[in-house]
Amino acid sequence: MAKQPQQGDTGLAWLVDTTISVITNDGRNLLGILRGYDQTNNLILAEARERVFSAQGGVEELPLGLYVVRGDNVAVVGELDEELDAQLDLSALRAAPLKPILH
Repeated sequence: MAKQPQQGDTGLAWLVDTTISVITNDGRNLLGILRGYDQTNNLILAEARERVFSAQGGVEELPLGLYVVRGDNVAVVGELDEELDAQLDLSALRAAPLKPILH
């Protein structure tokens, strides 16, 4: 069962020790276990990996290990449903890579 934010939770506290997905401003899709964060949304991910999307060759997962994401590069953070994610056939998925966010 997925964790739910509790009354009084602030920021990302309820996601600590949970597998999350992070979309960065430069269009990268990172997954990992959130181990910590700070007031500027710097994220510490354990067992991190990057999903690289391609319109021709499916999705490639690159292992990153322990990884720090700078808060000014975080666009979206969300909880990953590991049960649904395990059912995906990443080799059959086709999608163009996300474009960077322009300010």
